[in-house]
Amino acid sequence: MSPLTTFLARLIGLSAILVALSLVTHKQASVETMTALVHNPPLLLIFGMVWLIVGLAIILGHNIWSGGVLPIIVTLVGWLIFVRGLLLLFLSPAAAVGLFTGLHFEQLFYLYVTISLVFGAYLTYGGFSSSSR
Repeated sequence: MSPLTTFLARLIGLSAILVALSLVTHKQASVETMTALVHNPPLLLIFGMVWLIVGLAIILGHNIWSGGVLPIIVTLVGWLIFVRGLLLLFLSPAAAVGLFTGLHFEQLFYLYVTISLVFGAYLTYGGFSSSSR
């Protein structure tokens, strides 16, 4: 396993766990913040730019489609972050609100947090248990 795969798995995994735990700790504030964010087009534009840059950085540095599940998942995360950035940059504000509404964030809050925790735990475990070359 490459050192970059190990690093990114640890970084993304630990970030996912910590953010998910923070969201659970402050559920109502998290829901209110996400709702306010989606209704603020200038902030969506800024977030879109940041996500685009982060996604491109992962894609350009780690576009690995072989070598096991962990490297492929790290690469997929990069592509998903990149696509999220593109969506935030190119969707109209009304479409962004519609997409967010369709996700039923408040009703499915604990499902989304659980997915993030499980995903983060897998990446963290994989990152810390793999041996780098």
